[in-house]
Amino acid sequence: MKQKKKNIDQLSIDTLRVLSVDMVEKAKSGHPGLPLGAAPFVYTLWSRFLRQNPANPKWYNRDRFILSAGHGCALLYSLLHLSGFQLTMDDLKAFRQYGSKTPGHPEYGLTPGLEATTGPLGQGFAMGVGMAIAERAMAGCFNKPGFDLIDHFTYAVVSDGDLMEGIASEAASLAGTLKLGKLIYLYDDNDISIEGNTSLAFTENVKERFDSYGWNTQIITDGNNTKAVEEAIKKAREHRHRPSLIIIRTHIGFGSPKQDDASVHGEPLGWDAARKTKEYFGFDPEKSFYVPQEVTDNFAKMGKKWAHEEAAWDKLFNSYNKAYPKEAKLLEKYVSGHINRNLKDNLLPFKTEEGPMATRTASGKIMNQIEIYMTEFIGGSADLAPSTKTMLNGHGSFGIAGMVERNLHFGVREHAMGAIVNGMALHKGVIPYSATFLTFSDYMRPAIRLAALMKTHSIFIFTHDSIGLGEDGPTHQPIEHLSSLRLIPGLTVIRPADANETVGAWYYAIVTKKPIVLVFTRQDLPVIDEKKYNVVENTRNGGYILNDCAGRSEILLIATGSEVQLAIGAYEKLTAKGIKARVVSMPSYEIFMAQPDQYRESVIPSNVKKRLIIEAGSTPFWRGLAGDFGDVLGVDTFGASAPGKVVMEKYGFTVDNTVARAVKLLDK
Repeated sequence: MKQKKKNIDQLSIDTLRVLSVDMVEKAKSGHPGLPLGAAPFVYTLWSRFLRQNPANPKWYNRDRFILSAGHGCALLYSLLHLSGFQLTMDDLKAFRQYGSKTPGHPEYGLTPGLEATTGPLGQGFAMGVGMAIAERAMAGCFNKPGFDLIDHFTYAVVSDGDLMEGIASEAASLAGTLKLGKLIYLYDDNDISIEGNTSLAFTENVKERFDSYGWNTQIITDGNNTKAVEEAIKKAREHRHRPSLIIIRTHIGFGSPKQDDASVHGEPLGWDAARKTKEYFGFDPEKSFYVPQEVTDNFAKMGKKWAHEEAAWDKLFNSYNKAYPKEAKLLEKYVSGHINRNLKDNLLPFKTEEGPMATRTASGKIMNQIEIYMTEFIGGSADLAPSTKTMLNGHGSFGIAGMVERNLHFGVREHAMGAIVNGMALHKGVIPYSATFLTFSDYMRPAIRLAALMKTHSIFIFTHDSIGLGEDGPTHQPIEHLSSLRLIPGLTVIRPADANETVGAWYYAIVTKKPIVLVFTRQDLPVIDEKKYNVVENTRNGGYILNDCAGRSEILLIATGSEVQLAIGAYEKLTAKGIKARVVSMPSYEIFMAQPDQYRESVIPSNVKKRLIIEAGSTPFWRGLAGDFGDVLGVDTFGASAPGKVVMEKYGFTVDNTVARAVKLLDK
């Protein structure tokens, strides 16, 4: 079939559409609807505005592009391939297949050019807010008159489903409050979701909603009108004090026999409908994965333009380096993630006479040591900084009166907070943290899970870690949360036993550059003697021996967090009874299990079968380590409202009960 003559932009758009259809058809699964409908406005953004360099996907001053509607990833993969990223035509043909670079939803770190793992709707929306925050923080730190060194936009494609999710509302509200003017989202408004027309569940006035958030909003009534899209993006880029939402009316599955039908969202078109779609766009229905030479040449021109933009930035940086060498060196440190050597020597341990001290309090003190040596340290809490002890002293509030400071105020928005921290970590140049109570980690779980999947350097701080928090009662007392978080692959959970384990935990969190959950107490705990037990260093092993008997132990007392003090007290009483016991503090199960077999055997010998594990949380997680001859002292019901010491006593967390459980175990 002879292809109709088209201008190069339209030919490129239609090539993207047909490539996406071919990918879905070959895989026999996927989402053809979004690529067919959204290709014109995504191509316009990509070709006219986006600054990037496929030859150097990590160029720091590139614009960030997020496909929050990750189900439409066939379109993004097609763009990445044609643009010259390391994604071949064979990669496109392997769409959704095992081991391919083109999975069913975008996965950060797998596909070159991807900025974030998306698919769980709303996550990309919120991560984009985090990237815009990081951009502003970096610009505020490094830009000088005549040197706008950090100056890029964050763009995203969002869908009806994204905007239905509550996380998007949380993130949009904060973005408006912070006046993130370099945040521009293109909303694929096609009125279709999986179950049918969005009128079934989504009838709000989106424009008025985002107007109320303080966003700049525009409406384009025809998503195929690329000139209107181009003008709208130009206007959005001029609003430097308001984030922008461009609402673009599109037809899902445009050009296919299934246009505007819900079935085109998440099912292949089928052989016959795919042929008719290709014919509609003037492509030979007998050809698959076909790219006209003119389109290849068009994207090659874009590649030259992008390379020129990075070269111009490199020239600017060289001039900046001459004028501001100290700042240039610091910027390189931030971007590379280099750890200040002075950090290890200056995270000073606590002395026993300083205690007792809640680990949340110790954490706050350590954070203010860290910020001296890691000035890229930035974050905040979900309106709980006085309780979580996460304020960086001497620094103001980010976004207040136009200031770029290091204390963020997320408001009561836990879910968005977690995703925003991920976005900041993905942007690079900052070490972000968030904080709330452990029980509210439930609100953040999807974002924490994505952090683990993406391997981001996201630090999640949770305080009020058990029934020991007391009077606030069962709604605020976590039970299953510790175990639940430990079950997330790739996530490291650290629950320190005292102030010195907290020092070790924080050092690990900074230097390992991966997602970390730090769990701290509200109640005061004695400080363990650093000189005697080498607590800070041992914490980095995940588990270590605190107290030990002479010779082979009869029983192991393995505890985490605040319950380590119970194990120490029980050890003393068991020793007085002539029972040989060993106390093992295990601040992190994940770190301990990653140690060499020889080390783990030295701490928890396999021939000592009597093991009592003590943690004020749900017990099933620990049954495997306890073994057939061991026991777990924990909590498998909800808590109660009373002073913390009373609740702990009523639930059996006393030295005497710990001793009784150990003796009973030995008598079996």
